[in-house]
Amino acid sequence: MSQFVRALGMMSGTSMDGIDLAVIETDGKAVVRAGATAFRPYKEVERTAIRAALADARHVATRSDRTDAMREAEELVTSAHVEIVRDFQTRFRDNVLPLDVIGFHGQTVFHDPSRHLTIQLGDADRLARETGFPVVTDLRIADVEAGGEGAPLVPVYHRAMAQSADLDLPLAIVNIGGVANITWIGPEESDLVAFDTGPGNALIDDCVHRRTGADMDRGGVLAAKGVVNEDLVASWLTNPYFERVPPKSLDRDAFTCGGADELTLEDSCATLTAFTAASIAKGISQLKEGARQIVVVGGGAHNPVLLSMLENRCCVPVRTGGAIGWDPDFVEAQAFAYLAVRSMKGLPITFPGTTGVPVPLTAGRFARP
Repeated sequence: MSQFVRALGMMSGTSMDGIDLAVIETDGKAVVRAGATAFRPYKEVERTAIRAALADARHVATRSDRTDAMREAEELVTSAHVEIVRDFQTRFRDNVLPLDVIGFHGQTVFHDPSRHLTIQLGDADRLARETGFPVVTDLRIADVEAGGEGAPLVPVYHRAMAQSADLDLPLAIVNIGGVANITWIGPEESDLVAFDTGPGNALIDDCVHRRTGADMDRGGVLAAKGVVNEDLVASWLTNPYFERVPPKSLDRDAFTCGGADELTLEDSCATLTAFTAASIAKGISQLKEGARQIVVVGGGAHNPVLLSMLENRCCVPVRTGGAIGWDPDFVEAQAFAYLAVRSMKGLPITFPGTTGVPVPLTAGRFARP
């Protein structure tokens, strides 16, 4: 295989909105070229199955355990991934083939490093068999088994992106998916710190779905009409997680936020959005050095209310990845393509400063067609 690898990455995150797919060419160190992208939204039957699997997964003992609900969700999740890869092959055959590897994250339904347990649904062997490409999966497992947090995994890719964009350092890249996480990149190669800051979009999404049946507060429209209950935000920030020293990571459903449902829908969305912004600001305050700017990627980059709240609470300029030429919706999918290549080459993907693992580790399991 040549020095440069063409990899396809897929990510279906804790927001449960669907599957992001992206192609990159890389040597596993510097990002050479970002290629075609695609998105497949989850169907409602798939989201319903995943929600049922989320509830069941909290009660299993090992990552290989499957309840009936988890098996049903895994079948649907795998089928959805096969479908998007096949469709992608048809649409972009001349631009993306041949592929050397697929980086497959799967759908996280439980994550608790204190139990050395992280569960992602998805059958990598079937994906390899039905697409014809080798697949790298289980990228969190070695880290968790070695005592690390197993998350976040994207920081090493964030560093490559920042280097290729020649951004001023120190820099904070904030990914706001279902859970929010931060990558702090300093001027030295070893200056890489990352951790989950707290909730991202999940609490807002769940509130809107519970009360209206819609998937999210698109564009922060509901939050913009509401009034923040600062007393509730302050009470939620007393959660002991926010005082823990990073690295640290979270399950999607780690916060319950009592009192939110007693507010109007608009006030509830405004207050939950403020909580996300405040918890990110709290995380940034834990960094050993500040940041000259904050770059936001992930679904939260499309919520101007959240971005404004974050800038006001951090007193640091906030930009979206799109403003510097990145595609904020596909950074994580690109990252899992990049991580698959590093796994192939035996390069580390997690580090003491990003997950708390004792030494830099590579990870991943190969599934071959």
